[in-house]
Amino acid sequence: MDKGYYEFLVKGKPNKTAKLLKIVFIALAILTVAAALLLGNTILIILGVAFGAGAYFASLYTEVEYEYLYLEKELSIDKVFNKERRKHVETLSIDKAQVFAPEKSSKLDNYGNVQGKVTDYSCPDENSGLKKFVMYYEGNRKIFFSLDEEPIKLFKNKCPRTFSEY
Repeated sequence: MDKGYYEFLVKGKPNKTAKLLKIVFIALAILTVAAALLLGNTILIILGVAFGAGAYFASLYTEVEYEYLYLEKELSIDKVFNKERRKHVETLSIDKAQVFAPEKSSKLDNYGNVQGKVTDYSCPDENSGLKKFVMYYEGNRKIFFSLDEEPIKLFKNKCPRTFSEY
């Protein structure tokens, strides 16, 4: 495999706070519009529309996916909200990774005491068929990923020093 480019999409953890806000705003919108119609109050109609707008904006952040883009020893990570909007999160240089291995690999035993920032870009669904990998990056970061077979082969070929599939 001589491919130096790979793009992969992983479903992220659902944003429970945004879902709860969306439900609350919808309920408030329905109640205020119903009260406005019963009382004939235009201020309540405006308030109901504002709650509806709040529900719309809260719904923009309920579903999150992560897109991994590997190109020239760099792994770029983007967040995709509701399959519509994209936000670049970060770009990681594979050369700065200390180790990149499966979550329960013995290769990670020496890194158990590393203190630092933990970032999770993995799929929360255990039955998704993806393998959860951990990257220790620049000595002070622990980053979780979910990968399928093709990016595993790619990383194994492109960075054999740091990558382990066992």
